Amino acid sequence: MSEQTLPPAPAAAPGLARRLAAFIYEGLLLFAVAMATGLVYSPLAQQRNALEHRSGLIIALALSFGAYFIYFWTRSGQTLPMKTWHMRLQRQGGGNLGLAQALLRYLLSYCWWVLPIAAAVQMRRYGLGFGPIAAVGSLALLGYAMLSLVLPGRQYLHDLLCRTELVTQRPAPKAPKQ
Repeated sequence: MSEQTLPPAPAAAPGLARRLAAFIYEGLLLFAVAMATGLVYSPLAQQRNALEHRSGLIIALALSFGAYFIYFWTRSGQTLPMKTWHMRLQRQGGGNLGLAQALLRYLLSYCWWVLPIAAAVQMRRYGLGFGPIAAVGSLALLGYAMLSLVLPGRQYLHDLLCRTELVTQRPAPKAPKQ
């Protein structure tokens, strides 16, 4: 008798808790990227304090963050936090992202920040302090993340829009010692 082989099942999306854990870890690494960017940008722009040439620094940070994500997404589909938490970014159906698709995902991933920034602007108009603004911003970010629980494939909105998917990728089992 010959064994019948079944096609591999599609990879499942990682759970929300793992995604948020990777998000926090990613923030730590992006802090290091931001520090390195600032160390390069400040002397080049002759920035003597944080308010001088602030717009240029924000642009430099956005470009360096973009370079970081696009490099890893197009190369292996994984940043270090994604490897740690066993997840991979790929095209829908499999395969690495191309440059244009990675750039689009990077730009669309800022959807996470649209609601919190809009809420902060409105709350500042009414004279509210940092605490309530931070609370509403955090709730808006969490709400965007939780939206993935009801979207097709349990993907984020920006992944659906640019036809990418975040999937679970467990490491290959180690060969037994001989």
